[in-house]
Amino acid sequence: MTVFAVEYVYAADSEGARDETRPAHRAWLAGLAEEGKLLTSGPYGDGAGALLIFKSNDEAELNELLKQDPYAAEGTIAGIRTTEWTPVIGILAPHAA
Repeated sequence: MTVFAVEYVYAADSEGARDETRPAHRAWLAGLAEEGKLLTSGPYGDGAGALLIFKSNDEAELNELLKQDPYAAEGTIAGIRTTEWTPVIGILAPHAA
C-alpha cells in the first residue's frame, strides 16, 4: 500500500454547502478510517481547504474513492492535489521489525 497526501481546496462561497454536507462527509471519512484507508484528516485553520492522508493501492484507486466524497458530489471542492508521500519518522512511519 502507498500513502498519499491529499489536499482539498474548497470552492469560494461554499461554506454553507459544506456546513450542510459536513455530517455525511465526516461519516464517509469515518468509514474509511475504520477500513484503514484513511489515516488522518482535518481542515486547514484558515478554512480554505483540508489535508487528508490515505493508504491506497495506487493513485487511480484513490481518485475513484475521492469521487465518492459527499463534498465532491455537492461541488464544494474546487481543486484536489494528490501526492505520493513517504512517512519516515513519527506515528505514520512504518516500524522496523
